[in-house]
Amino acid sequence: MAVVPGIVRVMEKAARKAGQRLRRDFGEVEHLQVSKKGPADFVSKADQRAERTIWDELRAARPDWGFLMEEGGEIEGEAGKPRFIVDPLDGTSNFLHGIPHFAISIAVQEPKLDGSGWGEVTSGIVYQPVTDESYWAEKTRGAWLHDRRLRVSSRRHLDESLIATGIPFAGRGDSAEWSKIYAELASTVAGIRRFGAASLDLAWVASGRFDGYWESGLAPWDSAAGCLLVREAGGFVTDWRGQSQPICDAQVLAGNDVLHSRLHKALVGALKK
Repeated sequence: MAVVPGIVRVMEKAARKAGQRLRRDFGEVEHLQVSKKGPADFVSKADQRAERTIWDELRAARPDWGFLMEEGGEIEGEAGKPRFIVDPLDGTSNFLHGIPHFAISIAVQEPKLDGSGWGEVTSGIVYQPVTDESYWAEKTRGAWLHDRRLRVSSRRHLDESLIATGIPFAGRGDSAEWSKIYAELASTVAGIRRFGAASLDLAWVASGRFDGYWESGLAPWDSAAGCLLVREAGGFVTDWRGQSQPICDAQVLAGNDVLHSRLHKALVGALKK
């Protein structure tokens, strides 16, 4: 049985508390007050309440740490201290349409030793309130679903592999770029899925439910915890160039060692056409 690290317990407590309210609000989704945040991008009162709950819990536990939050933006902590990266409701559109596929994502990012900015992500959690699934990882300690160790898929061939993606929509993403990649992959893989919550897509790659994943135009809070989950489950996460970053967000390509290489080759070939 896994011994859950203290910082993961702190994040899980915050996520579960926010998740309780999200479940209640999800049951009353038609009554939510919704304000428009941008083209086809809506933020609900549920989203704001969840972030406030997470903020309150994490702030009480680590008062000197900073924050990077989807709604609240960046809040500096004490110099040399880590920061939490928070998405209180990944899959907002699913939530508002009554689709039970959304998550809370929280990660810990360390400052660089030379003080020049932010470095690696060392802990993360992706919590799915509807299914009560808590995916967590800590650097060098593996990735877990509750107390079950996770490993990425062992499949080696694209025609056996189920690949996840995010599809561009109004105001977000590059449709032309995505279409080229889709056209290259669609006839070579076992299937392509778009479920609308990047953090869960990455958690499902870590757990072997998906064999690979690609998406561009994400924000750090979408992918910080999920990227760590994949890496700690034995997978690879890079950008389109094949380079690994502390947080791969603008471009994300994930899979096991062999599939990542094959997906990367296909992606590069598609974008050259």
